[in-house]
Amino acid sequence: MNAQQLKDTAQAMVAGDKGLLAMDESNPTCHQRFAKLGIPQTVESRRAYREMLITTPGLNESISGAILYDETLRQQKKDGTPFVKVALDAGIIPGIKVDAGAKALAGHPGEKVTEGLDGLRDRLAEYVQMGARFAKWRAVIVIGDGIPSRDCIAANAHALARYAALCQEAGLVPIVEPEVLMDGDHSIERCFEVTEEVLHAVFRQMYMQRVMLEGMILKPNMVLPGLACSTQENPDEVADATVRCMLRAVPAAVPGIAFLSGGQTAELASARLNAMNARFKSRLPWALAFSFARALQQPAMEIWRGDDANVRAAQQALYHRATCNQAARRGEYDAAMEKT
Repeated sequence: MNAQQLKDTAQAMVAGDKGLLAMDESNPTCHQRFAKLGIPQTVESRRAYREMLITTPGLNESISGAILYDETLRQQKKDGTPFVKVALDAGIIPGIKVDAGAKALAGHPGEKVTEGLDGLRDRLAEYVQMGARFAKWRAVIVIGDGIPSRDCIAANAHALARYAALCQEAGLVPIVEPEVLMDGDHSIERCFEVTEEVLHAVFRQMYMQRVMLEGMILKPNMVLPGLACSTQENPDEVADATVRCMLRAVPAAVPGIAFLSGGQTAELASARLNAMNARFKSRLPWALAFSFARALQQPAMEIWRGDDANVRAAQQALYHRATCNQAARRGEYDAAMEKT
């Protein structure tokens, strides 16, 4: 493990008020989104879509890194240029999703644990050889009647910590993603309680596994009411709750918190991130950044729809969303930007 290199990469991932483009959807998830828009669910469609994303002109102005899927890391542009080279040439750090997905947790109905630790050390070594410089592992925590259980939280926290330690051993910065899902009718207060408990558990396990906090990035959910909750707090209230929760649970040694969008609309995710930075940025020990998937990609996908003639317009939509989120990191995002 090269500690300084890990620290430098982690810092670069959140520098310049930039964020991360999460384009690491599994093939089944990608196909689900394609199907809704009438896009052919083929290998070539996936390759063409990812080429459209990664070759967006000027993307590096607001995007520091791209999280890729295993297939994507191995894919090339139509002219044969590997996507990893395209990213590096553009000044975008390539990363890789390495978990094997959330599976049902035995003995715990309604709860999941993320798998993928078996053989991970060898897979990480291969990804490093292919040019990846960071990795990502997502844990899924569901709020419901009597859940999450402490057993579920502990199992996921342990897996996240072991993954993070293996990444740093291999020379990769780990993105640690414990996601408390938005699904349900729970209040923002309930989300706060669960998110705080999950983060405390994760950092306890990372301490036990000797993870170097200066060489990692945290990718948590924002503290939000469930989608079906009758009370939906405004962006300032979400910002207050989220920052208060992070201050209680995230050590100052962590260089950056790159929030996931988790099903929020593109505009709402930007507004909430903006409220956090506008109100608290100068007083926080870590950078508040973004690592969005649908909240960056969806407008572009809806324009592209598998048609080469739409590539330029789709890229402009992606560039716009990335620029909006860079403005949100500066606390300078305004809804009027959506009309330009």
